[in-house]
Order: sequence, then structure tokens, then C-alpha cells
Amino acid sequence: MSVVEPFNSGKMPEMNVEELTPEADEVEITGKIAELPTPRAVSTRYGQKRIVTVVFEDETGTIDLTLWEEEIDAIEEGAKVQIKGAYVREWANDVQLNIGRDGNIETVE
Repeated sequence: MSVVEPFNSGKMPEMNVEELTPEADEVEITGKIAELPTPRAVSTRYGQKRIVTVVFEDETGTIDLTLWEEEIDAIEEGAKVQIKGAYVREWANDVQLNIGRDGNIETVE
């Protein structure tokens, strides 16, 4: 007799800030942009790029969220957003949420 495992697409269920740990991948999360500082310019192998580290929050806590270029233009301070395809890494002793190459951020109601 064989046991049939339920289909798992590899996507994680929606999480909250409290549940995020370094090395988490395929994160889907909804929350608010609590702080949106002025972006800064950095030199990359692809040329000059804009980057900003915002404070993302939900009812369980806050985490730094790194945004690049078009992602910066897609949001405003105080906006409720949904992020898909994100990952968590530790950088300079700080746990940060990052949007993956195939991920996105969008404003939600």
C-alpha cells in the first residue's frame, strides 16, 4: 500500500514578522511600510543603482526591508503592502527581508 503525499508547490504560506528567520525563502507577507528614508545611490557591477532600507511592520513586529530601483517607486510610507517571493538574510548582524529576483511588492487595501 502506498501513501500519497499532498501536492506542495514549494511556496510557503503567508508569514508574519515574528515567524521570519535567517535563511527563510519564498516568503509571502503583508504589512505596512512604517519608515521610508531617502534612497541612496550605490555602485554595482550593473552601474549606479538606488537602494533604501525601509522599516516593514505587521502586528507581530518590525524588520528591515531592502528595496531597489522600481521597488522604491512602487511604495509610499504608511502604505499597506503585500510582498511575495522574498527571502530573509542576516547582514551586518541585522536580519533583513529582501525581495527576490522573481518576487514583487505591491500596495494592497
